[in-house]
Amino acid sequence: MGPLAGVKVIELAGIGPGPFCCMALADMGAEVIRVDRMAAADLGLPGDPRFALLNRSRRSIAVDLKAAQGVAILRRLVAGADMLVEGFRPGVTERMGLGPADCHAINPRLVYGRMTGWGQTGPLAHAAAHDINFIALPGALDAIGPAGGAPVLPLNLLGDFGGGALYLAFGMACALLEARQSGHGQVVDAAIVDGVAHLMTDVYAKAAAGRWHTERGQTLLAGGTPFYGVYPTSDGHHIAIGAIEARFFRELMQRLGIAHDHPQHDPAGWPALRAKLAATFATKTRAEWVALLEGTDACFAPVLALEEARAHPHLVARGTFVEVDGIAQPAPAPRFSRSTPDLPRPPALPGQHSDAILAELGYDEAEVAALRDAGVVL
Repeated sequence: MGPLAGVKVIELAGIGPGPFCCMALADMGAEVIRVDRMAAADLGLPGDPRFALLNRSRRSIAVDLKAAQGVAILRRLVAGADMLVEGFRPGVTERMGLGPADCHAINPRLVYGRMTGWGQTGPLAHAAAHDINFIALPGALDAIGPAGGAPVLPLNLLGDFGGGALYLAFGMACALLEARQSGHGQVVDAAIVDGVAHLMTDVYAKAAAGRWHTERGQTLLAGGTPFYGVYPTSDGHHIAIGAIEARFFRELMQRLGIAHDHPQHDPAGWPALRAKLAATFATKTRAEWVALLEGTDACFAPVLALEEARAHPHLVARGTFVEVDGIAQPAPAPRFSRSTPDLPRPPALPGQHSDAILAELGYDEAEVAALRDAGVVL
């Protein structure tokens, strides 16, 4: 059932980090009801809803929240919920009559999660932007990329999903624990810029200590050293090494048969070492390097494409990927020794469970039919 079994969450459907947060909560066993817009196309969903994996494992009711009757439905949902998640610009839910004060008047214990890029306050709070902008402002984007080159986009893993969705999920869990002690809910203001800045705590620590190079690609974990980086192989693939510690570096050198006279962390020897490593790795295929180095203390891994990753023996053994409704996808994470989450359920169509959810809220068949006829629910 998962460690969040029994927790009820209302999700005001959006895109990106909000759905990922609610997917994470649902993966852990929370009962999440997604309140979809009447027109699913407004959300930019893929043509086949089976592939909308961020919407997995929850039920859907489609409601027109611009209608008074639609707002009344959501108020009933709020009354029995532990959490609510919304990802609109600041002030939107207040204008709908569904802001924190409105919802806490109905349910004082509600944890009200707000997912934005810039946050609820500040000069940029109402400005439109996307992941690239949110990772640029705290300094993260400037730090990623090769020396002498432009910044490299880390997909939207760092901003939307790392600094946004997972920080909101963590904040919601923290606020839920506090609410169960105090009896009072609160607002969780999760801003991607805040989360990304928090993720960079160690980078800012290094900068404060004078151990961070302002030039991109010069520091240890940014590719500035030859023993922590990516190298091409003879067949056009790549491998990754991370032999930072002295004993791991020695093992790598021994297995490669490379003599290196300079101390490992002496930058004077790095250009020659990088050239030796590049030349050596270019002599064999990726598969040959896997056979020689994988599973050793040389801190090695092949750089795999998505379809290759799903078939790797280690990830297969751990069940890192599962197949649901014919769609291969990552399994819920992390793992628990007792409260093991169920397998994810396929994504629901917008409004797929409207009738059942309305019935649970106390609406009779005639009322449900009237709401449908009036275009309030789908």
